[in-house]
Amino acid sequence: MSWLDFFSSRDSSCRVSFGRGINADISPHEEELFYNSSEAFEQKKPLDGYEYFFRSLINFSKEQSNENITFSRDEETLHFTIFQGTAKVTGTITNEALYAEVIIVKSRSASVALKRYILERNYQFTYSNYFSDGEFIKLKLHQDNIILSPQKIFFPLRELALNADFDKEHIKSEFKDVTIEDISHIQQVSRADFTQEKELEIKYDYLMKWIEELEEKVLTLPSNDNSGMQSFLYLNILFKIDYLLSPKFAFYQKLSKKVSEYFSDENGTIDAKNEEMKRYLLTLKEMKFDAFQENFYTAKYTFNPIEKSSYDDVVVFITESQKKIKWYKNNRYIQIIPTIYNYIAFYSLYNYGMNPLLHELFHILAKVQNSEFFAEMGCESLYDTKSQSFMKKSIINRIKKLAEANAQQYKNLALLPEELNFSSMNEFCASYYAMLKNLDFEEV
Repeated sequence: MSWLDFFSSRDSSCRVSFGRGINADISPHEEELFYNSSEAFEQKKPLDGYEYFFRSLINFSKEQSNENITFSRDEETLHFTIFQGTAKVTGTITNEALYAEVIIVKSRSASVALKRYILERNYQFTYSNYFSDGEFIKLKLHQDNIILSPQKIFFPLRELALNADFDKEHIKSEFKDVTIEDISHIQQVSRADFTQEKELEIKYDYLMKWIEELEEKVLTLPSNDNSGMQSFLYLNILFKIDYLLSPKFAFYQKLSKKVSEYFSDENGTIDAKNEEMKRYLLTLKEMKFDAFQENFYTAKYTFNPIEKSSYDDVVVFITESQKKIKWYKNNRYIQIIPTIYNYIAFYSLYNYGMNPLLHELFHILAKVQNSEFFAEMGCESLYDTKSQSFMKKSIINRIKKLAEANAQQYKNLALLPEELNFSSMNEFCASYYAMLKNLDFEEV
Protein backbone atom coordinates (compact mmCIF):
# COMPACT_ATOMS: atom_id res chain seq x y z
CA MET A 1 0.00 0.00 0.00
CA SER A 2 1.19 3.51 -0.73
CA TRP A 3 1.67 4.56 2.87
CA LEU A 4 2.95 1.28 4.35
CA ASP A 5 6.57 2.32 3.94
CA PHE A 6 5.97 5.12 6.44
CA PHE A 7 5.66 2.57 9.23
CA SER A 8 8.59 1.03 11.08
CA SER A 9 8.63 -2.33 12.76
CA ARG A 10 8.84 -3.13 16.43
CA ASP A 11 11.40 -5.19 18.30
CA SER A 12 9.11 -7.63 20.10
CA SER A 13 11.88 -8.84 22.42
CA CYS A 14 12.17 -5.40 24.08
CA ARG A 15 9.91 -3.60 26.50
CA VAL A 16 10.96 -0.24 25.03
CA SER A 17 10.97 1.19 21.52
CA PHE A 18 13.79 2.70 19.51
CA GLY A 19 14.03 5.34 16.82
CA ARG A 20 11.32 7.71 15.64
CA GLY A 21 9.05 5.37 13.75
CA ILE A 22 5.68 4.09 14.87
CA ASN A 23 7.16 1.17 16.87
CA ALA A 24 3.84 -0.66 16.72
CA ASP A 25 2.02 -3.16 14.53
CA ILE A 26 -0.34 -2.01 11.81
CA SER A 27 -3.82 -3.48 11.58
CA PRO A 28 -3.84 -7.11 10.41
CA HIS A 29 -6.68 -6.05 8.12
CA GLU A 30 -4.85 -2.97 6.77
CA GLU A 31 -4.90 -4.12 3.14
CA GLU A 32 -8.59 -4.96 3.21
CA LEU A 33 -9.40 -1.63 4.91
CA PHE A 34 -7.36 0.21 2.26
CA TYR A 35 -9.36 -1.33 -0.58
CA ASN A 36 -12.64 -0.73 1.27
CA SER A 37 -11.67 2.93 1.65
CA SER A 38 -10.83 3.24 -2.06
CA GLU A 39 -14.11 1.63 -3.10
CA ALA A 40 -16.15 3.85 -0.77
CA PHE A 41 -14.59 7.01 -2.21
CA GLU A 42 -15.18 5.75 -5.75
CA GLN A 43 -18.82 5.15 -4.84
CA LYS A 44 -19.09 8.76 -3.53
CA LYS A 45 -19.46 7.63 0.08
CA PRO A 46 -16.84 9.88 1.75
CA LEU A 47 -17.79 9.18 5.37
CA ASP A 48 -17.43 5.43 4.79
CA GLY A 49 -14.15 6.07 2.98
CA TYR A 50 -12.75 8.09 5.85
CA GLU A 51 -13.88 5.53 8.43
CA TYR A 52 -12.13 2.68 6.60
CA PHE A 53 -9.09 4.92 6.15
CA PHE A 54 -8.86 5.75 9.85
CA ARG A 55 -9.28 2.10 10.80
CA SER A 56 -6.38 1.21 8.50
CA LEU A 57 -4.08 3.64 10.37
CA ILE A 58 -4.85 2.41 13.88
CA ASN A 59 -1.76 0.68 15.27
CA PHE A 60 -1.44 -2.02 17.87
CA SER A 61 0.79 -3.20 20.71
CA LYS A 62 0.44 -6.86 21.68
CA GLU A 63 -2.72 -7.02 19.57
CA GLN A 64 -4.33 -4.20 21.57
CA SER A 65 -5.27 -0.96 19.83
CA ASN A 66 -3.10 2.00 20.82
CA GLU A 67 -6.09 4.26 20.10
CA ASN A 68 -3.80 6.57 18.15
CA ILE A 69 -6.92 7.42 16.17
CA THR A 70 -10.43 7.63 17.65
CA PHE A 71 -13.64 8.65 15.92
CA SER A 72 -17.40 8.67 16.12
CA ARG A 73 -20.00 9.27 13.45
CA ASP A 74 -23.65 9.66 12.65
CA GLU A 75 -25.36 9.75 9.28
CA GLU A 76 -23.99 13.16 8.28
CA THR A 77 -20.83 13.81 10.33
CA LEU A 78 -17.68 12.01 11.44
CA HIS A 79 -15.67 13.44 14.35
CA PHE A 80 -12.09 12.25 14.79
CA THR A 81 -8.93 12.66 16.86
CA ILE A 82 -5.43 11.73 15.68
CA PHE A 83 -2.46 11.64 18.05
CA GLN A 84 1.08 12.42 16.90
CA GLY A 85 3.45 13.02 19.81
CA THR A 86 2.64 16.43 21.30
CA ALA A 87 0.05 17.09 18.58
CA LYS A 88 -3.60 16.26 19.12
CA VAL A 89 -5.42 16.62 15.80
CA THR A 90 -9.17 17.07 16.13
CA GLY A 91 -11.50 17.32 13.20
CA THR A 92 -14.91 17.00 11.63
CA ILE A 93 -15.87 15.47 8.30
CA THR A 94 -19.09 15.93 6.39
CA ASN A 95 -20.00 14.67 2.92
CA GLU A 96 -18.71 17.97 1.55
CA ALA A 97 -15.43 18.62 3.39
CA LEU A 98 -12.86 17.77 6.06
CA TYR A 99 -11.71 20.26 8.67
CA ALA A 100 -8.93 19.51 11.18
CA GLU A 101 -6.86 21.61 13.58
CA VAL A 102 -4.18 21.42 16.27
CA ILE A 103 -3.95 23.86 19.18
CA ILE A 104 -0.39 25.15 19.49
CA VAL A 105 -0.13 28.05 21.98
CA LYS A 106 -2.32 30.79 23.44
CA SER A 107 -2.42 33.83 21.15
CA ARG A 108 -1.59 36.31 23.88
CA SER A 109 1.57 34.43 24.85
CA ALA A 110 3.09 34.61 21.36
CA SER A 111 6.00 37.04 21.13
CA VAL A 112 6.91 38.94 17.97
CA ALA A 113 9.67 36.42 17.30
CA LEU A 114 7.28 33.50 17.63
CA LYS A 115 4.72 35.15 15.37
CA ARG A 116 7.45 35.71 12.78
CA TYR A 117 8.44 32.04 13.02
CA ILE A 118 4.82 30.96 12.52
CA LEU A 119 4.35 33.21 9.50
CA GLU A 120 7.52 31.83 7.92
CA ARG A 121 6.33 28.28 8.54
CA ASN A 122 3.14 28.96 6.59
CA TYR A 123 5.19 29.29 3.40
CA GLN A 124 6.64 25.80 3.95
CA PHE A 125 3.32 23.93 4.00
CA THR A 126 1.48 22.43 1.05
CA TYR A 127 -1.90 21.75 2.62
CA SER A 128 -1.98 23.34 6.09
CA ASN A 129 -1.73 26.87 7.47
CA TYR A 130 -1.55 28.70 10.80
CA PHE A 131 -4.26 31.03 12.07
CA SER A 132 -5.52 32.51 15.33
CA ASP A 133 -9.07 32.16 16.59
CA GLY A 134 -8.46 34.90 19.14
CA GLU A 135 -7.70 32.55 22.03
CA PHE A 136 -5.26 30.11 20.44
CA ILE A 137 -2.83 29.92 17.54
CA LYS A 138 -3.70 26.76 15.62
CA LEU A 139 -2.50 24.81 12.63
CA LYS A 140 -5.44 23.84 10.43
CA LEU A 141 -6.36 21.83 7.36
CA HIS A 142 -9.43 22.25 5.16
CA GLN A 143 -10.10 19.92 2.26
CA ASP A 144 -13.07 19.50 -0.05
CA ASN A 145 -14.21 15.91 -0.55
CA ILE A 146 -13.83 15.92 -4.31
CA ILE A 147 -12.13 13.06 -6.19
CA LEU A 148 -10.81 11.47 -3.00
CA SER A 149 -8.69 8.39 -2.41
CA PRO A 150 -6.80 7.10 0.66
CA GLN A 151 -3.55 8.50 -0.74
CA LYS A 152 -5.00 11.97 -1.25
CA ILE A 153 -6.09 12.27 2.37
CA PHE A 154 -3.05 10.53 3.87
CA PHE A 155 -0.51 13.17 2.92
CA PRO A 156 -2.45 16.29 3.99
CA LEU A 157 -3.22 14.75 7.39
CA ARG A 158 0.36 13.57 7.73
CA GLU A 159 1.67 17.08 6.99
CA LEU A 160 -0.67 18.59 9.57
CA ALA A 161 0.17 16.10 12.33
CA LEU A 162 3.94 15.96 11.81
CA ASN A 163 4.43 19.71 11.53
CA ALA A 164 2.23 20.47 14.51
CA ASP A 165 4.25 18.01 16.60
CA PHE A 166 7.56 19.41 15.34
CA ASP A 167 6.56 23.03 15.94
CA LYS A 168 5.28 22.38 19.46
CA GLU A 169 8.58 20.73 20.37
CA HIS A 170 10.51 23.52 18.65
CA ILE A 171 8.56 26.23 20.49
CA LYS A 172 9.16 24.53 23.84
CA SER A 173 12.87 24.37 23.01
CA GLU A 174 13.43 27.84 21.54
CA PHE A 175 10.78 30.03 23.19
CA LYS A 176 11.28 29.37 26.89
CA ASP A 177 8.61 31.81 28.10
CA VAL A 178 5.84 30.26 25.97
CA THR A 179 3.75 27.32 27.16
CA ILE A 180 2.62 24.84 24.51
CA GLU A 181 -1.05 23.94 24.89
CA ASP A 182 -3.22 20.83 24.66
CA ILE A 183 -0.59 18.26 25.66
CA SER A 184 -2.41 16.46 28.47
CA HIS A 185 -2.34 13.30 26.32
CA ILE A 186 1.46 12.89 26.59
CA GLN A 187 2.95 11.22 29.65
CA GLN A 188 6.10 12.66 31.17
CA VAL A 189 8.35 10.09 32.81
CA SER A 190 7.38 9.83 36.46
CA ARG A 191 9.73 9.15 39.36
CA ALA A 192 6.89 7.11 40.82
CA ASP A 193 7.20 4.67 37.90
CA PHE A 194 10.22 2.55 38.80
CA THR A 195 10.48 0.92 35.37
CA GLN A 196 10.49 4.21 33.47
CA GLU A 197 12.91 5.75 35.94
CA LYS A 198 15.28 2.79 35.63
CA GLU A 199 15.18 2.89 31.84
CA LEU A 200 16.10 6.57 31.86
CA GLU A 201 18.94 5.94 34.31
CA ILE A 202 20.34 3.32 31.94
CA LYS A 203 20.04 5.71 28.99
CA TYR A 204 21.70 8.50 30.95
CA ASP A 205 24.58 6.27 32.10
CA TYR A 206 25.18 5.07 28.55
CA LEU A 207 25.13 8.62 27.21
CA MET A 208 27.93 9.52 29.61
CA LYS A 209 29.77 6.29 28.80
CA TRP A 210 29.57 6.86 25.04
CA ILE A 211 30.89 10.40 25.34
CA GLU A 212 33.81 9.27 27.52
CA GLU A 213 34.63 6.46 25.08
CA LEU A 214 34.49 8.94 22.21
CA GLU A 215 36.89 11.32 23.92
CA GLU A 216 39.33 8.48 24.54
CA LYS A 217 38.99 7.29 20.93
CA VAL A 218 39.75 10.74 19.52
CA LEU A 219 43.03 10.75 21.45
CA THR A 220 44.12 7.56 19.68
CA LEU A 221 43.73 9.03 16.19
CA PRO A 222 46.83 10.01 14.22
CA SER A 223 47.91 13.58 14.88
CA ASN A 224 47.69 14.62 11.23
CA ASP A 225 44.93 14.25 8.67
CA ASN A 226 42.34 12.89 11.10
CA SER A 227 39.42 15.22 10.30
CA GLY A 228 37.47 12.57 8.41
CA MET A 229 37.89 10.04 11.19
CA GLN A 230 36.75 12.56 13.78
CA SER A 231 33.64 13.27 11.72
CA PHE A 232 32.72 9.60 11.69
CA LEU A 233 33.15 9.43 15.46
CA TYR A 234 31.10 12.54 16.21
CA LEU A 235 28.32 11.86 13.71
CA ASN A 236 28.05 8.23 14.74
CA ILE A 237 27.43 9.11 18.38
CA LEU A 238 24.76 11.67 17.41
CA PHE A 239 22.94 9.13 15.26
CA LYS A 240 23.35 6.51 18.00
CA ILE A 241 21.86 8.85 20.62
CA ASP A 242 18.92 9.61 18.36
CA TYR A 243 18.09 5.96 17.60
CA LEU A 244 18.88 4.25 20.89
CA LEU A 245 17.89 6.97 23.36
CA SER A 246 15.23 8.77 21.26
CA PRO A 247 15.23 12.07 23.21
CA LYS A 248 12.60 14.71 22.58
CA PHE A 249 12.04 18.44 23.17
CA ALA A 250 15.21 20.58 23.33
CA PHE A 251 17.54 17.56 23.34
CA TYR A 252 16.27 16.33 19.98
CA GLN A 253 15.91 19.79 18.49
CA LYS A 254 19.55 20.67 19.18
CA LEU A 255 20.88 17.26 18.17
CA SER A 256 19.07 17.28 14.83
CA LYS A 257 20.22 20.86 14.25
CA LYS A 258 23.88 19.84 14.68
CA VAL A 259 23.44 17.01 12.20
CA SER A 260 21.70 19.29 9.71
CA GLU A 261 24.38 21.95 10.03
CA TYR A 262 27.15 19.44 9.37
CA PHE A 263 25.65 18.23 6.09
CA SER A 264 24.12 21.51 4.86
CA ASP A 265 26.94 24.00 5.57
CA GLU A 266 28.91 23.94 2.32
CA ASN A 267 31.22 26.78 3.36
CA GLY A 268 32.35 25.43 6.72
CA THR A 269 35.52 23.34 7.03
CA ILE A 270 35.39 19.79 8.37
CA ASP A 271 37.59 20.84 11.28
CA ALA A 272 35.18 23.63 12.22
CA LYS A 273 32.20 21.29 11.97
CA ASN A 274 33.95 18.70 14.13
CA GLU A 275 34.74 21.34 16.71
CA GLU A 276 31.08 22.39 16.80
CA MET A 277 29.95 18.80 17.40
CA LYS A 278 32.63 18.40 20.05
CA ARG A 279 31.35 21.49 21.91
CA TYR A 280 27.80 20.19 21.71
CA LEU A 281 28.81 16.81 23.17
CA LEU A 282 30.54 18.61 26.02
CA THR A 283 27.23 20.28 26.89
CA LEU A 284 25.60 16.85 26.95
CA LYS A 285 28.38 15.54 29.18
CA GLU A 286 27.61 18.32 31.68
CA MET A 287 23.87 17.61 31.65
CA LYS A 288 22.48 16.48 35.00
CA PHE A 289 20.00 13.61 35.20
CA ASP A 290 17.06 15.85 36.13
CA ALA A 291 17.59 17.97 33.01
CA PHE A 292 18.08 14.81 30.93
CA GLN A 293 14.82 13.34 32.21
CA GLU A 294 12.79 16.37 31.13
CA ASN A 295 13.45 15.49 27.49
CA PHE A 296 11.51 12.24 27.51
CA TYR A 297 7.84 11.38 27.38
CA THR A 298 5.60 8.64 26.05
CA ALA A 299 2.95 9.39 23.46
CA LYS A 300 0.91 7.91 20.66
CA TYR A 301 2.04 8.19 17.05
CA THR A 302 0.25 7.71 13.75
CA PHE A 303 2.69 8.88 11.05
CA ASN A 304 6.36 8.14 10.50
CA PRO A 305 8.36 11.42 10.39
CA ILE A 306 11.00 10.08 7.98
CA GLU A 307 10.26 10.52 4.29
CA LYS A 308 9.99 7.37 2.20
CA SER A 309 13.27 6.38 0.53
CA SER A 310 13.99 3.93 -2.24
CA TYR A 311 15.93 0.76 -1.55
CA ASP A 312 18.40 1.84 -4.23
CA ASP A 313 19.25 4.97 -2.21
CA VAL A 314 20.18 2.80 0.76
CA VAL A 315 22.30 0.51 -1.42
CA VAL A 316 24.18 3.47 -2.90
CA PHE A 317 24.94 4.81 0.58
CA ILE A 318 26.23 1.43 1.79
CA THR A 319 28.41 1.10 -1.32
CA GLU A 320 29.92 4.57 -0.94
CA SER A 321 30.61 3.91 2.75
CA GLN A 322 32.29 0.62 1.93
CA LYS A 323 34.65 2.48 -0.40
CA LYS A 324 35.68 4.67 2.54
CA ILE A 325 36.25 1.61 4.69
CA LYS A 326 38.47 0.16 1.97
CA TRP A 327 40.48 3.41 1.79
CA TYR A 328 41.04 3.51 5.55
CA LYS A 329 41.98 -0.17 5.54
CA ASN A 330 44.48 0.29 2.70
CA ASN A 331 46.03 3.24 4.53
CA ARG A 332 46.29 1.32 7.82
CA TYR A 333 43.76 3.42 9.72
CA ILE A 334 42.02 0.31 10.98
CA GLN A 335 40.94 1.82 14.32
CA ILE A 336 38.14 3.80 12.64
CA ILE A 337 36.64 0.86 10.72
CA PRO A 338 34.34 -0.47 13.50
CA THR A 339 32.95 3.05 13.94
CA ILE A 340 32.15 3.32 10.24
CA TYR A 341 30.33 -0.01 10.30
CA ASN A 342 28.19 1.35 13.16
CA TYR A 343 27.81 4.69 11.40
CA ILE A 344 26.34 3.06 8.29
CA ALA A 345 23.55 1.46 10.32
CA PHE A 346 22.69 4.50 12.44
CA TYR A 347 22.92 6.95 9.51
CA SER A 348 20.54 4.74 7.52
CA LEU A 349 18.07 4.47 10.40
CA TYR A 350 18.21 8.26 10.87
CA ASN A 351 17.89 9.32 7.25
CA TYR A 352 15.98 6.72 5.25
CA GLY A 353 12.29 5.90 5.38
CA MET A 354 12.65 2.17 4.80
CA ASN A 355 10.04 -0.50 4.35
CA PRO A 356 9.37 -2.39 7.63
CA LEU A 357 11.44 -5.43 6.66
CA LEU A 358 14.58 -3.48 5.76
CA HIS A 359 14.20 -1.35 8.89
CA GLU A 360 14.03 -4.47 11.05
CA LEU A 361 17.13 -5.90 9.35
CA PHE A 362 19.05 -2.73 10.22
CA HIS A 363 17.66 -2.92 13.76
CA ILE A 364 19.03 -6.45 14.16
CA LEU A 365 22.46 -5.22 13.07
CA ALA A 366 22.28 -2.33 15.55
CA LYS A 367 21.43 -4.84 18.29
CA VAL A 368 24.50 -6.91 17.46
CA GLN A 369 26.76 -3.86 17.33
CA ASN A 370 25.42 -2.44 20.61
CA SER A 371 24.62 -5.62 22.48
CA GLU A 372 25.48 -4.40 25.98
CA PHE A 373 23.07 -1.48 25.79
CA PHE A 374 20.24 -3.61 24.44
CA ALA A 375 20.80 -6.26 27.10
CA GLU A 376 20.61 -3.61 29.85
CA MET A 377 17.35 -2.37 28.35
CA GLY A 378 15.86 -5.85 28.69
CA CYS A 379 16.27 -6.94 25.07
CA GLU A 380 17.57 -10.19 23.66
CA SER A 381 21.38 -10.26 23.50
CA LEU A 382 22.84 -11.17 20.12
CA TYR A 383 26.56 -10.74 20.89
CA ASP A 384 28.75 -11.37 23.94
CA THR A 385 31.34 -8.59 24.13
CA LYS A 386 33.47 -10.35 26.75
CA SER A 387 33.93 -13.55 24.77
CA GLN A 388 33.49 -11.74 21.42
CA SER A 389 31.05 -14.43 20.35
CA PHE A 390 27.85 -14.14 18.36
CA MET A 391 24.51 -15.69 19.21
CA LYS A 392 24.67 -17.17 15.74
CA LYS A 393 21.56 -19.34 15.98
CA SER A 394 19.42 -16.48 17.32
CA ILE A 395 20.60 -14.08 14.62
CA ILE A 396 19.97 -16.54 11.80
CA ASN A 397 16.58 -17.56 13.20
CA ARG A 398 15.44 -13.96 13.56
CA ILE A 399 16.35 -13.21 9.95
CA LYS A 400 14.74 -16.43 8.73
CA LYS A 401 11.51 -15.57 10.51
CA LEU A 402 11.51 -12.17 8.83
CA ALA A 403 12.04 -13.83 5.45
CA GLU A 404 9.19 -16.26 6.08
CA ALA A 405 6.85 -13.52 7.27
CA ASN A 406 7.50 -11.50 4.09
CA ALA A 407 7.75 -14.35 1.59
CA GLN A 408 4.30 -13.77 0.18
CA GLN A 409 4.94 -10.08 -0.45
CA TYR A 410 8.55 -10.43 -1.68
CA LYS A 411 8.81 -13.81 -3.42
CA ASN A 412 12.35 -13.16 -4.75
CA LEU A 413 13.74 -11.57 -1.59
CA ALA A 414 16.87 -13.81 -1.43
CA LEU A 415 17.55 -13.17 2.26
CA LEU A 416 20.36 -15.62 3.10
CA PRO A 417 21.56 -15.36 6.74
CA GLU A 418 23.46 -18.65 6.47
CA GLU A 419 26.06 -16.84 4.36
CA LEU A 420 26.94 -14.34 7.11
CA ASN A 421 30.54 -14.39 8.35
CA PHE A 422 30.71 -14.79 12.15
CA SER A 423 34.51 -14.88 12.46
CA SER A 424 34.77 -11.29 13.83
CA MET A 425 32.63 -8.19 14.27
CA ASN A 426 34.17 -6.46 11.26
CA GLU A 427 33.70 -9.53 9.05
CA PHE A 428 30.15 -9.95 10.29
CA CYS A 429 29.28 -6.33 9.49
CA ALA A 430 30.89 -6.59 6.05
CA SER A 431 28.91 -9.73 5.22
CA TYR A 432 25.71 -8.28 6.68
CA TYR A 433 25.90 -5.18 4.48
CA ALA A 434 26.65 -7.42 1.49
CA MET A 435 23.42 -9.28 2.30
CA LEU A 436 21.45 -6.03 2.62
CA LYS A 437 22.71 -4.84 -0.77
CA ASN A 438 21.45 -7.91 -2.62
CA LEU A 439 17.79 -8.10 -1.71
CA ASP A 440 14.84 -8.04 -4.10
CA PHE A 441 11.94 -5.97 -2.85
CA GLU A 442 9.87 -6.24 -5.98
CA GLU A 443 6.32 -7.06 -4.93
CA VAL A 444 4.61 -9.91 -6.71
